[in-house]
Amino acid sequence: MFLGRDTLMKLKLRAMRKGVWFRALPRIDRAIVEATLRVKDNVRSLVLIESLCAVAKKLEVLLEGKLLRATREIGFPLAQKLGAIAQEWGNKSARDWGLDLRFARFLAAMNLNVHWTFGK
Repeated sequence: MFLGRDTLMKLKLRAMRKGVWFRALPRIDRAIVEATLRVKDNVRSLVLIESLCAVAKKLEVLLEGKLLRATREIGFPLAQKLGAIAQEWGNKSARDWGLDLRFARFLAAMNLNVHWTFGK
């Protein structure tokens, strides 16, 4: 992951626009990014690079949309399980279901739309 000055600035602006920067990101992480943006154009310290990468990963997770997160956490695992069951029943093309983004997104959306009274 390349974290140049422009990349960090864009990430910070996106986080501020979405309201994640102050609400969900710890103060120390904000300080690391802001100090890096003010002081250096190029980071050479491996410790600082690791810290910046950790902050960037946190921000990416916080900035991803609800459907994208549900697709990653719910859709793909469910698609893999359904594909395995269908393969046991003799469907040969079902082995590709676990890798199908559209199918995983569909399953995630269906899971998000289940009313809480029906149970999950």
